[in-house]
Parts: sequence; C-alpha cells; structure tokens
Amino acid sequence: MAIRYRLKERIADIEFRTRRVLPLKDLAEATGVHRVTLSRLANNRGVDVRMGTIDKLCAFFQCQIGDLVEYVPDESAQ
Repeated sequence: MAIRYRLKERIADIEFRTRRVLPLKDLAEATGVHRVTLSRLANNRGVDVRMGTIDKLCAFFQCQIGDLVEYVPDESAQ
C-alpha cells in the first residue's frame, strides 16, 4: 500500500490557469505549510502529513482530498 501525493499536479493546474510559476516558497507563505514539507509531498518521499496540512492545501487549491492524495494498492499483496 502506498499513498501518492498529487501536489505537483495541483501546482501544474494552477500554473496553467494563471500562466505564472508557483514556487514552493510562495505556496509555503500562502498556506503556512513549511517549504520542506511541501518539497517532500511534491517528491512523494514517504512523508506523514497531518490533516491540518491537507486541510490548508485543499483550501488553497480549492479541491477535495482525493484531488490531492491518492491511495495506490500494493500489487504484490493481491
């Protein structure tokens, strides 16, 4: 089982819509989520995330949790 964070996809969507780059530094300032946490989420580096962090990101991106987090079942367990 793995949790995959779709932060890069959400950032890409905003960048496409606004036609400007959204650096992690700016996202950190806008959400109050530490830049290192955002970097780990963006790179899917096995980070445990608090619900408060997910809440802040969903509010910023105006999305549902499923738009930001995806469950990927372990194929070897089937």
